[in-house]
Amino acid sequence: MDKAFRDDMAAGYTLDEPAIVLGSPLLGAEVLPEVRVQVALAMLNRHGLIAGATGTGKTKTLQLMAGQLSKAGVPVFVSDIKGDVTGIASQGDAANPKIQERAASLGWTYQPSGHPVAFLSLSGKLGAQVRATVHSFGPLLLGKVLDLNETQTSILSLVFKYCDDNQLPLLDLADLRTTLTFLTSDDGKAALADYGGISAASLGVIVRSIVSFEQEGADIFFGEPEFDVGDLMRQAPDGTGIVSVLELSDVMDKPRLFSTFMLWMLAQLYHTLPEAGDLPKPKLCFFFDEAHLLFDDASEALLEQIERTARLIRSKGVGVYFVTQTPTDVPAPVLAQLGNRVEHALRAFTPEDADNMRKTARTFPMTKYYDVEQTLTSLGIGEALVTVLSPRGVPTPLAATRLLPPDSLMAALDSATFQGLVAANPLESKYGAAVDRESAHEMITARLQQAHAAAAAAAAQAAAGQAPASTGAPAGSSGTAGGFGSMTPAEQEREIRRQAREMAAEQKERELQRRAAERQARADARARDRMVETGVRTAGRVITSRAGQDLIRSVFGTLFGSKGR
Repeated sequence: MDKAFRDDMAAGYTLDEPAIVLGSPLLGAEVLPEVRVQVALAMLNRHGLIAGATGTGKTKTLQLMAGQLSKAGVPVFVSDIKGDVTGIASQGDAANPKIQERAASLGWTYQPSGHPVAFLSLSGKLGAQVRATVHSFGPLLLGKVLDLNETQTSILSLVFKYCDDNQLPLLDLADLRTTLTFLTSDDGKAALADYGGISAASLGVIVRSIVSFEQEGADIFFGEPEFDVGDLMRQAPDGTGIVSVLELSDVMDKPRLFSTFMLWMLAQLYHTLPEAGDLPKPKLCFFFDEAHLLFDDASEALLEQIERTARLIRSKGVGVYFVTQTPTDVPAPVLAQLGNRVEHALRAFTPEDADNMRKTARTFPMTKYYDVEQTLTSLGIGEALVTVLSPRGVPTPLAATRLLPPDSLMAALDSATFQGLVAANPLESKYGAAVDRESAHEMITARLQQAHAAAAAAAAQAAAGQAPASTGAPAGSSGTAGGFGSMTPAEQEREIRRQAREMAAEQKERELQRRAAERQARADARARDRMVETGVRTAGRVITSRAGQDLIRSVFGTLFGSKGR
């Protein structure tokens, strides 16, 4: 083994503070077992990237890091796309020959161990259900989920503003759909006048997107009780961090939805947690699997939100780790925030793959020990190029690393064990039953019913008053020609709607007149204030001028008499 390589690796990775161990350096096929490639706990909130081609060991690296973080008392959040991370709850198989071989090559004593796990689910079928209210999800994230363009998303922002101004809680998709349907109706068009007016066609597109989304069964993801992100930051009674695993195998066909939900969780953490500064260990580590799904087709506004969240959430004590196939899946402004990197092997089967590999190679620190581009294609399963931030905030030397095997089971749990853990989850009772309180859907429906009832009563009263003039029949007669009672049900309905529109128009006109009167009153008050101020300034100029002083003296002399008399 090259002595300079041994010295550089030892100098770069030897620590005298708590850390998690990833493995040992490689040079060619030779392992350096006396040196451990490790990351200080205090630097794990600097964010990171775990990348590599399919089948190179990204999920096992995630499992390795999550297990050690849990033992160190750090809560962890993991998204499980394929259902193969459930094994983190059970101890590994020490008799597995591959594990024995790997541990022997690294000089590592393998100690199998399971970790405390809370299973979560967007559908509620594979764990405690994670819901969000439409209001907290916000128009930007909802626009991505509904596949809206930027113009439609901006319109959705105005609809949210209208609901905020009118105390209409948006809790589930039914609330949003009812609000949009109301605003496109004759009853609701006037309400949008103060918001610059919105195209009915654009609102119709959004309504159709919501209806389609609901038909896919996605309405269960929104509502109450809303998930409290504080439940991600729990510890077991023995002080170990609880690993929250979001099971997504039953919603794999909705990648846009689950990736955006995880971003919502991060945004909630950012808004909820206080500033923490530099801590001896993170409050939470958040592993974002299949991260490319989040960035695909994301609007500029959403990308800015992701970048801002990644940049600022570090100061809240949260470390975010994006897991994806190539670093180029992550936008450059976000990639620049990721100080800890574990790059598994890449494969170049197309010209585009080759370009991505060259770009990836250029992002690593310079090294005299590796041809980075060549090394990236020759790494084996469970091996990776690693560079992390040292406690001084300086990138460590680039090390091709043979990674440790996770101490937990590297396979999915059997169904009976998994269901037993789901049922024992204390969060199941907290989030299991949906709550449907009064919100925008019920409020708008009730207001429309009241308005229609009032319009019907007014129309009936008007018809009763017109009856004597038209036929000489007693007031209140309903069978007179030309009266309300002589109309067909369809004509009555049209008459009720017409009168309701007239009433709404009159009410709006009165409101406009009231606002105009208030503006005029404020303008008159400002004019009076300006006149007083002008008078005071003029008087001041007169008093300070010589002529003014002579005038003042003559006035006071006239009033009080001259001393010379």
